[in-house]
Amino acid sequence: MRQKLIALSVLLLIVLLLNFCTTQKKQTLPLLSSYASLNDTVKYVGKETCRSCHAEIYNTFMQTGMGKSFDVASKQKTSAKFSHAVIYDKYKNFYYHPFWQNDSLHLLEFRLENGDTVYKRNEVINFIIGSGQHTNSHIINTNGYLNQAPATFYTQRGEWHLPPGFEDGNNTRFSRIIGLECMSCHNSYPDFVLGSENKYNKLESGINCERCHGPGEYHVQQKQAGILVDTAKEIDFSIVNPAKLSIDLQFDVCMRCHLQGNAVLNSDKSFFDFKPGMKLSDVMNVFVPLYEGNGNAHIMASHAERLKQSRCYIETANKNHVNHQPSELRPGKNALTCITCHNPHVSVRQTNDDHFNAVCKNCHHTENSLCTEKLAVRSKSNDNCISCHMTFSGTSDIPHVSIHDHKISIPSKDNTEHEHKVFKGIYCVNNPSADRKSRGRAFIAYFERYGYDTSVLDSALNCFSDAGNVSLKENINELVQIYFLKNSFAKVIELTSAMPDMLKLLNKKSYSNTHAWTAYRIGASFQAIGKIEAALPFYKRAAELAPYHLDVLNKYATALSIAGNVKEAQKIYEFILKEYPKHVSALTNLGFIFLSEKNDPQQALAYYNKALALNPDYEPALMNMAGLMHYMNRNKEAIEFVKRILKISPNNEGARQLLNQLKST
Repeated sequence: MRQKLIALSVLLLIVLLLNFCTTQKKQTLPLLSSYASLNDTVKYVGKETCRSCHAEIYNTFMQTGMGKSFDVASKQKTSAKFSHAVIYDKYKNFYYHPFWQNDSLHLLEFRLENGDTVYKRNEVINFIIGSGQHTNSHIINTNGYLNQAPATFYTQRGEWHLPPGFEDGNNTRFSRIIGLECMSCHNSYPDFVLGSENKYNKLESGINCERCHGPGEYHVQQKQAGILVDTAKEIDFSIVNPAKLSIDLQFDVCMRCHLQGNAVLNSDKSFFDFKPGMKLSDVMNVFVPLYEGNGNAHIMASHAERLKQSRCYIETANKNHVNHQPSELRPGKNALTCITCHNPHVSVRQTNDDHFNAVCKNCHHTENSLCTEKLAVRSKSNDNCISCHMTFSGTSDIPHVSIHDHKISIPSKDNTEHEHKVFKGIYCVNNPSADRKSRGRAFIAYFERYGYDTSVLDSALNCFSDAGNVSLKENINELVQIYFLKNSFAKVIELTSAMPDMLKLLNKKSYSNTHAWTAYRIGASFQAIGKIEAALPFYKRAAELAPYHLDVLNKYATALSIAGNVKEAQKIYEFILKEYPKHVSALTNLGFIFLSEKNDPQQALAYYNKALALNPDYEPALMNMAGLMHYMNRNKEAIEFVKRILKISPNNEGARQLLNQLKST
């Protein structure tokens, strides 16, 4: 009997505990009045978790441009043709041949002279970026460091060419980094290594569900707890449905990636910080340049910007802002937004013209709003509204690609553009009230990207002035950057001298490496005027804040070597090469140490050969090799190395002087 009572008591206790736990669970998961996903404590769960309940949507989404935006290089992922695939860069005299070796994609870079191969470099392609609707570009992963390969397949033409920005003598070969701004649009949230520019621990395939819906942890918890919401009557605040956001917030979700320009992050913000349901301007302001003479020109990812310029959007948005009620489940349903035409879960390729034309006819169905074009003209395009009102044309930034211009308009008979465009300024697409500091930083970014005259930097400097007074402490990072870009090294040092605690102020690690870059620029300014000892503390601080920014480390090591601390410099060079064995400058610099400090010409030769095997045109390595050949009494070979330099850079005065010296010995 006693045992039965004990058993019954235990059973009752278990029931009470279960009831308590259930009650507690329900209490911790209440219905919400604002989006849970905006809370920083709510975590991302990954697309496979979403798939478990939304398999059908998941399957169609993975066939969209977003779902196919990034993945491991495979024959299933690629859209490219590989038969007779060869690219030739006439400016740099390099050929590129992409090919498959079993299941591994390779890119062979080579050079011909008189029909003979005089140089070749074979790189394995690890990732393909781009859906294949327009392009496939190719990414090389070296110990987590991502760089773009100099080969892109342009799907519409079925041709291989150099990537955008590599044309016309601007081929950077394998050195273009794939930074966080790029990856934060072409990927889900990658595991980025803080203190680097392009190193990642983990990368997902494609863009996942949570990029548009926000982190889903709370949503999953609610559904598992049996808490359901009748979405026909109320909003489920456990997850963001972009269709139920206001017009502006809908656009902000799309504009996070479909708005290309100079993205200026707000203080202490990163590209990870935007979540659907937020204002984009709470994280960043995106500026685009204004030109005179190319009003119809548009860039690739300008869909949202161009749509907001169209009369269709302006008129419907104005009506919606006037008429909608805050309590409406879909406040933007009567306005023309991105999702009016596009179902984000379904590929554009699987959406026929009838669907898009039907959207047009929702408004243009009365006699006064019907198309007035001649029937014969309309019949040529199968009465397709888009073919006339969203012209299909090339973009100003991506060659060999055409897209529909989302600025819906009546076609003009005169689409002539001026041959020379004139820069007129910049404007912020997502925030008309962007502050002066953001504008100033946008001008800096514009100068760094396009490299126009320094008047752009003068415009930036003006943005950091208030009635002629500049707040030094608040704007020191930007001011140092401006004067450094103007090569006003004395001014950088003057600013630094005005703040004796500068090193103490430069103490924050960040995704943008802001403080690291400021420390670097101050160090480089001191070095530029010959004050190497003064430069070292700032280089050191930059290296501490960005320990995986290899070019910063390389510059620090070089300064240490000049200052006589060769031992420490060697350690840093060796660390760089452990991280990234293809760092041409570190190889060259390490070779110089072995020759000048260790009197080991053979080891120096090995490092120089490695550098030139990676970049046969790297002038410091060629110059050092010429010096080494002379040291080894191989003057004929030394002369040939100098001639290679002069072939690349005919105005290299140092090489010309060395050639004359070698010829006279």
